[in-house]
Amino acid sequence: MPSSDSAQHDVPAADDVTLTETPPTAIGGILRRLGPGLIVAGSIVGSGELIATTKTGAEAGFWLLWLILIGCVIKVFCQVEFGRYSIVTGNSTMTGLAEVPGPGIPGRGNWLVWYWFLMWFASIGQLGGIVGGVGQALSISIPLTQQGRDFNEYVDRTTELKVNRAELALIENRPSGGDEGRINELHTTIARLTEELAGVEEVTSSYDDRIWATIIAVATAVILVLGHYGFIQSFSTVMVCGFTLVTVVNLAFLQANASWAVTLQDIVNGMSFRLPPNSTTAVATALATFGIIGVGASELVTYPYWCLEKGYARFTGPRDESQQWADRASGWMRVMRWDAWCSMVVYTFATIAFYLLGAAILGRTQLNPEKSEMIRTLAVMYEPVFTESASLLFLFGAFAVLYSTYFVANASHARVFSDTLGVLGVASKDSAAIRRRVRILSGFFPLLCVAMYLYFPNPAKLVLISGVMQGIMLPMLAGAGLFFRYKRCDARITPGKVWDTFLWVSAIGMLVTGLWTVWSTVAS
Repeated sequence: MPSSDSAQHDVPAADDVTLTETPPTAIGGILRRLGPGLIVAGSIVGSGELIATTKTGAEAGFWLLWLILIGCVIKVFCQVEFGRYSIVTGNSTMTGLAEVPGPGIPGRGNWLVWYWFLMWFASIGQLGGIVGGVGQALSISIPLTQQGRDFNEYVDRTTELKVNRAELALIENRPSGGDEGRINELHTTIARLTEELAGVEEVTSSYDDRIWATIIAVATAVILVLGHYGFIQSFSTVMVCGFTLVTVVNLAFLQANASWAVTLQDIVNGMSFRLPPNSTTAVATALATFGIIGVGASELVTYPYWCLEKGYARFTGPRDESQQWADRASGWMRVMRWDAWCSMVVYTFATIAFYLLGAAILGRTQLNPEKSEMIRTLAVMYEPVFTESASLLFLFGAFAVLYSTYFVANASHARVFSDTLGVLGVASKDSAAIRRRVRILSGFFPLLCVAMYLYFPNPAKLVLISGVMQGIMLPMLAGAGLFFRYKRCDARITPGKVWDTFLWVSAIGMLVTGLWTVWSTVAS
């Protein structure tokens, strides 16, 4: 959450970094100063965890658990270096990226800034997919038209039929045999649903999701322009935490059902560092997912802006040769590291839970969340435990995490884009001008996102396209992180050799991922 002492629409410039403050040293004091990482975590869960991670589990089963875990942890070292740069210099991410060696035009940015524009456009598409998911959740729970109600009823029956057939197959193929009572119950349900569907005309689409998505986009634009979103963000954060807890509980209770339980062998397979057999599609999905789970390329760029707005650089003060500055910088660096790692624990926990659910239920039922049925398909993950209440429970949670992502990401994009215009020399770098641009873009971007969804109503595909673009940018940002560490870091707050080793491992991992993403994209 942004602190109360920060401007709601401000991106501090270097000359704003004043009013120093002694950093907290006690754990309680440090925890009270956390915030940027929690904002990042709130923006991560919707697209990376709920959509892309579960889709990867649906396609790859348990085989890529190791890749998902690495994707959450490996990028934090680079994230901290971006935060270190902002604390040491008081500058924003885009100012730093413009300093990285390589092709560029003086006063007009460089190759990194230019590629970010391409990635930003894909990210707008991703947020279009997110608001489309919100629209789907609302269209299922509150349909607006008769066509929408007919579509819901038809797809509910077809989805239930698929799930029952999958469970029946799992029970009948179990070596130890199955519960005869449950088998008979499934046969009866399958026969009933088959008969019902035979007498109903197929309904293939509905516009309710697009109507709801437009309503949500307009409301979000108004809220962001007015700047009164503190309560909304707090409420969204509570909902995200609550839904994540429900997901973990769901996964735990799932162990009581032999058909859906996650076994020790499933975990062993998932951590065997092997690729799923005969599934190039699953690997491609996983690579796209790798780019956006945990701290994706977009969050790496965004994180220093929230650190600046939280006040870490302002409290440190402009760099000088005094020991006082070095002590403040070291102290606020410690706070920032706590912020990054605590948020990593939160979203990694959520990511693993979502992946295992996707593999255990969607993977076994061969249900793949996509297009207009994405949200309804994802809701299936909660039915074995929560039965009749599953749909309502999931729709509430889906709205919470997806809207939180949509809300926070649009606020973040407005800040980064506004600052980038200044770095490119096409707009003023004055803080007041930046604030005005942030306010305008905060109203424009949500509408642009929903326009993307209206043009291409396939949320999962939009999210994965952005994942590919972010995966390609990961090695670029890894190189920038190394540049910040060795060329822009103050010698008095340099990390130790162990940290540097992990930073290089992180950079190499991001490089491999980026090259692999490019190769798989070209090959497909």
